[in-house]
Amino acid sequence: MGKGEAISPRWFWTQAKARHMKYNGYLKKHTEALVKDVGIEAACELSGKSKATIGRYYSDAEEHSDRFMPVDVVAALEAASSFPHVTSALADLRGITLAYDGTKRNSTSQGINSDVVVLSQRFAMLMGEYNSAISDGKISINEAKRLLRETLSIQQVLLEMKLNLEDEAH
Repeated sequence: MGKGEAISPRWFWTQAKARHMKYNGYLKKHTEALVKDVGIEAACELSGKSKATIGRYYSDAEEHSDRFMPVDVVAALEAASSFPHVTSALADLRGITLAYDGTKRNSTSQGINSDVVVLSQRFAMLMGEYNSAISDGKISINEAKRLLRETLSIQQVLLEMKLNLEDEAH
């Protein structure tokens, strides 16, 4: 679009549709991670939904592209999960950084020194997964999922480090 050109409704719709498709896949992947974190049986019990319905929420099939997990179900599952996968994804999409309130803090943490050790171990695992993934020149879907899991683990450790540093600063 050049300077002074009007933005056509068609151009705007095309751009909005492209953003929607990008967000769609991102949210579906994090919804799947949430369900797998909690477990499909527990997700069904907590939500009152069937396995098929839960599966549709993270299915990337065209016929389910407009189906998303209701926010009350996300809240119930995230309360039982080890990490707020969907909330984190929504924050990422808006460029927001989250911080925990400490109610689900890792009780095994022994301060910043142990956090640094855990962080370096998780980073080494991420690099190992990455090295393995690129060995054939391309990253498969399963390899990408493993890399995402390791990245999320690092994010959790960094959040714990942040909380420990805040505790030491007060």
